[in-house]
This record gives sequence, C-alpha cells and structure tokens, in this order.
Amino acid sequence: MASTASFLATLASSTATASLSATPVSGGSSKVRFLPATAQRRRAVVLRAAVSGAEKEKAKPSESGDKGGKDARVVQVHSAEELDSALQAAKNRLVVVEFAASHSVNSSRIYPCMVELSRTCGDVDFLLVMGDESDATRELCQREGITQVPHFSFYKGTEKVHEEEGIGPDQLAGDVLYYGDNHAAVVQLHNRADVEALMAENSGEDGKLLVLDVGLKHCGPCVKVYPTVVKLSRTMADTAVFARMNGDENDACMEFLKDMEVVEVPTFLFIRDNKIVGRYVGSGKGELIGEILRYQGVRVTY
Repeated sequence: MASTASFLATLASSTATASLSATPVSGGSSKVRFLPATAQRRRAVVLRAAVSGAEKEKAKPSESGDKGGKDARVVQVHSAEELDSALQAAKNRLVVVEFAASHSVNSSRIYPCMVELSRTCGDVDFLLVMGDESDATRELCQREGITQVPHFSFYKGTEKVHEEEGIGPDQLAGDVLYYGDNHAAVVQLHNRADVEALMAENSGEDGKLLVLDVGLKHCGPCVKVYPTVVKLSRTMADTAVFARMNGDENDACMEFLKDMEVVEVPTFLFIRDNKIVGRYVGSGKGELIGEILRYQGVRVTY
C-alpha cells in the first residue's frame, strides 16, 4: 500500500456513471452520484486512463476476456457464488469489486486504473463483474443493489464497508488507500486501550508528538485527507507518530470519540506526554501541516 500514495498523485479525476441497462448507450451518461469535489484538477499523466474516441471502445472490459489471463491481478467473477467464495477466501483483506457493463464507456475508462492499482497494491484483491454478461451476473447486481455502472464496492471479512459510483481514478485510489490496513507508518487503533498504549510509548523526554486522525468509514473528507496523512507519517517519522481511528468501527471507538468531544470529522488530536495539547478539524493539507509544525514548536505564520 505504500506505493499507492505515490501512484495516487499521478491520476486524473474524470468519469461519470452509465445505466446498467442492456441497451447500448452512446457517449455515456451525464449522471454523476456521490462525486466529491476536488480541490484542483490534476494532470492526466496516466494515458491508459485518458483514452478517447475509438480507443475507448477498444478498452471495454468485456472485450478483454477473463481477467485471469492478461490482467492476472483482476479476477473476473461470473456469479454470486463465485463472489461469495472470493470474499470468504480474502478473509480480512480488502476486496474491491468493480461492477461494469459492456456498453459503458465509463466502465472502460476507469478499468485500466483498477488494473494499475492491482499491480501496485499487492495486499488488496480486485474483482470484476460484468453486469450484462449473463442472467447470473444480472441477478448478482440485483442482489447487491447495483443500478448504475461503473460501481465500486469495498468488502472486508465478507462485509461491505463502502461503495461508490461516478468516481474518477484519484478517488478510486484514495478509497483503496483509506480502506486498506497495511500502512506501516500509520498506527491503526481500534479501542481506548490501543490509544493509551500508544500514548505511553511516546511519553517522556524522548517522546514524539502523537497525531491521531479520527474519522468515519463513510466520510468523504476523511478519505480525501488520508493520503496526506500517510505521506506525512513517513516524512515526519523522526518527530511525530501518526495514528488513525474510525469512530464507526465499533462501539469502543464511538465511545472514545464521545469522551474526546469529537463532534466533526476528520478531527486531528495532537497529544504530547499523555495530554491532548490541541486539535484541528478539517481536511486542508496546508492547515494540517501548519498545525503539526506548531505543536512541534515551529513558529508558523498564517
């Protein structure tokens, strides 16, 4: 997952949704749902994600055949039974499922980005479902409540933890980074005992500033800022420790949020010597860096 953050920076954000109807459509649908605003338009440097005209038609997932061959890290499933089996085999690994359709230009546009992510993120399983392939896949889409494609569902331990429609490559990569677990530089906390143990480890004269990122699983701004948290956890490793807690992961986490009087997310708690010395509420990269530096004793002028 470490390389996902760098890959994220190279992606462009541009896609929409298309109907799952078996009737072909031209030019794709203009309907976009759950599409988060982006701070700025990134350069489209991944050419495979910026195909146009006839090239888009050639890039349709359905024309590539079963993904167990050419795109070995993206596995195509053909029924509910195959999906359930794959989810059970993944255990606690993150599983990303793209629901696509052969007529959808937007499915073709986003699919190469998923292939690229599958090569970068070895700790994540990637699956593809062609919704109009057969009665079995149509029944699967109906079971999962899929009405628009491309549609991405994120599973852990057979449980659906997140889903998105109408997203671009950068949002897809950000979601994969956020919902995955293997971020060695960011400590994952699951209850109050985890927090207290980490505080104890970083107390005293040689203790580091503890930056605790508190969010929710389905929080757009939390997902948006997380790649920055991952990068800062590496660049500031000598002076700060970064940790994350999702308040809606379990009752213990939610109780901790209430005790810490967290009412908005994302909230960053700055902890030194077992005491909360400050907090920042928001997802601004510059503001977050400024606050971290301030609590490290660096004079910051706004």
